[in-house]
Amino acid sequence: MSMSPVKSTKFPDELPHDIHRDLLNESLENCKVEAVKGTYAYYHYLCDGVDDRGWGCGYRTLQTMCSWIHYHKQKNRTKSKNETTNNDKIYDKITGHVPSISEVQHALVSMGDKEHSFMGSKEWIGSFEISICIDYVYDVPCRIVHVPQGQLVNHIQSINEHFQKYGSPIMMGGDNDNSSKGIFGIARCNQENCIYLIIIDPHCTFIDSDPNFLVKNKWVDWRRIDDFDNYSFYNLCFPLLSS
Repeated sequence: MSMSPVKSTKFPDELPHDIHRDLLNESLENCKVEAVKGTYAYYHYLCDGVDDRGWGCGYRTLQTMCSWIHYHKQKNRTKSKNETTNNDKIYDKITGHVPSISEVQHALVSMGDKEHSFMGSKEWIGSFEISICIDYVYDVPCRIVHVPQGQLVNHIQSINEHFQKYGSPIMMGGDNDNSSKGIFGIARCNQENCIYLIIIDPHCTFIDSDPNFLVKNKWVDWRRIDDFDNYSFYNLCFPLLSS
């Protein structure tokens, strides 16, 4: 499949939505499944006209998470135009949409986390930057969990309970496995250590792809827990906003 020309895409309504849904219909025999609740848009390389190949995966995972918060807040904002909460004021002051890469960089500089030279750079961001950006932009706290090498299986219960309680997407980053990715579901099967995670990969460079294409080409996929890098630590970012 040839790649479409890059176009400017600023608002989440223009991107594919809820691309993990078809995976939930797959037959996972004798498995208990928990997944993201609510709507989100899939952000990936090149999706807004910025060529971020090789450095922007953390930003794209953040934007996908932000889109979930965006739709959640949009759905739950007070019906009265004359009444706004503190959260609404913060949300409107920073952005009425999902922040762009340049807006994320500006936020990190404004918070004092980065030097001014960070603006316009191709520096990566990880779980910590993602957590403070979500808090800064949306007033939503996040929990960071450090997973030592080979210990991901020991954190399955925390992931499962997060989807049950909050239903928000989880960011995953690491060192040896340093590609940012999102966790959007979990399946625990009866066989010992037979555990799968729904992983959404932001490294796709195809524009205007539909969910079927993304599933077929494994940009969103069930990944067995044994397939993760045992020689990599992982940091998980859990937004604490209930669906």
